[in-house]
Amino acid sequence: MKKIYFLLPLLLFYIPASFGQNKGEGPFPHLIIRGVTLINGNGAPPMGPVDITVENNKITGIHNVGYPGVKIDQSKRPKLKKGGRELDASGMYLLPGFIDMHTHIGGKAQGATPEYVFNLWLAHGVTTVREVGGPGIDWTLDLKKKIKAKELAGPRIISYSVFGSGEEEPITTTEEAREWVRKNAENGADGIKFFGASPAVMKAALDENTKLGKGSAMHHAQLSVGRWNVLNSAKAGLTSMEHWYGLPEALFDDRTVQDYPLDYNYLNEQHRFAEAGKLWAQAAGPDSEHWKQTMDTLLALDFTLDPTFNIYEASRDLMRARRAEWHETYTLPSLWEFYQPSKISHGSYWHYWGTEEEVAWKENFRIWMQFVNEYKNRGGRVTTGSDSGFIFQLYGFAYIRELELLREAGFHPLEVIRAATFNGAEALGMDDELGTVEPGKLADFVIVEENPLQNLKVLYGTGAIKLTEDNKVVRVGGVKYTIKDGIIYDSKALLKEVEEMVAKEKEEQNFEITQPGMD
Repeated sequence: MKKIYFLLPLLLFYIPASFGQNKGEGPFPHLIIRGVTLINGNGAPPMGPVDITVENNKITGIHNVGYPGVKIDQSKRPKLKKGGRELDASGMYLLPGFIDMHTHIGGKAQGATPEYVFNLWLAHGVTTVREVGGPGIDWTLDLKKKIKAKELAGPRIISYSVFGSGEEEPITTTEEAREWVRKNAENGADGIKFFGASPAVMKAALDENTKLGKGSAMHHAQLSVGRWNVLNSAKAGLTSMEHWYGLPEALFDDRTVQDYPLDYNYLNEQHRFAEAGKLWAQAAGPDSEHWKQTMDTLLALDFTLDPTFNIYEASRDLMRARRAEWHETYTLPSLWEFYQPSKISHGSYWHYWGTEEEVAWKENFRIWMQFVNEYKNRGGRVTTGSDSGFIFQLYGFAYIRELELLREAGFHPLEVIRAATFNGAEALGMDDELGTVEPGKLADFVIVEENPLQNLKVLYGTGAIKLTEDNKVVRVGGVKYTIKDGIIYDSKALLKEVEEMVAKEKEEQNFEITQPGMD
């Protein structure tokens, strides 16, 4: 069974087809972004207007050029060098490029090509992704090569291979574990994504991976969590936990396994997800010594939480996730079909989802969010990951929803932005290059016309609804420009390409989005 569990996710991924989307402009020998208000990723309040100078792919200066409401003295602004480009962003807001810490680059079952996925990510300001499991390191390195050569527009990819991938048989000994970890690093992977294994194998793999200076992430799957929870992983060297599995289990006081119904079957995903929604209620609560001690241990180990709230949101409100306004325009027919109730497709567990399940999941979210917010308040690192492509969560759009859910958990909007930028860079060991806007760092930016601190919804590709003074309903926002490695992308043009891809697929298939059971 373990062999099937490790390798099954790899069967979902898509081998890239032809490319040819908007490849952006630049990088330029000299670029000046004029007149923006800077929202840096370090928790500092907004500051502007400033001019930001870039040479090729490096930030060279942040220049205060005036004061709010006061005309800018043009003589004090940096001068454009020969062959350079000016980008007038007067009145707009600039943030560091977003980092999505939990991604999968499309999938065969979803019919989502890298071109489609990358357009959606870039259109929402995502300039770096941590791929936590794909079809193979050679496939990922080929994508990286194409992006670097500008054959394909896409984010920076940090690749984590699924532990045991590529092996004919499951890894069962410590020697096999260490050998696989060394091979993974030699093949060019940046880290490892774990689901579970025996304690001895986990210890050996994490120890070897730590010696090699590589990152690690883990979804503590129910098949192994009874013997190995988040505390075991963190103490053994794991650098980040994904979702929340394994954390309630570390907080159990009066049991060692979750309260499974006796007719439970893990391969029945209605069972799996419905019962998972009751886990936090079985754990020691926020006022307990056990809660405090567990958090103390994780904080002392400088452990990273990557909660991916959004990917479970349909569990607490299926109709909301299913009826999100962007599905009509931007969700591929094959992806829509993949989301529908199914005993086969992963994450399509709506066999008979109802009020009782949603009520349990609402309580699950409440306690989970309290832990994550308290962890942040006590100095712990929380990052932003989307796990898009499953459970009605669409690439790019789901990332912005994750920002909103961090806000719901209690994060100040500036703390939300820090989780999306600096914290991700720090967790990846790339905070000397990414995560904040500072001279010497790479030119990754998100530029939006509205203030995202006032309303995170302006970051959605569909923007935010606003009523004007003359009682007219308009849409405002949507990322205006995404700049990655000094290359300027028109975010709305990227979305237009996705819209055309989806419209073409619908026309060819005579497809119309309908709700389950109503066609």
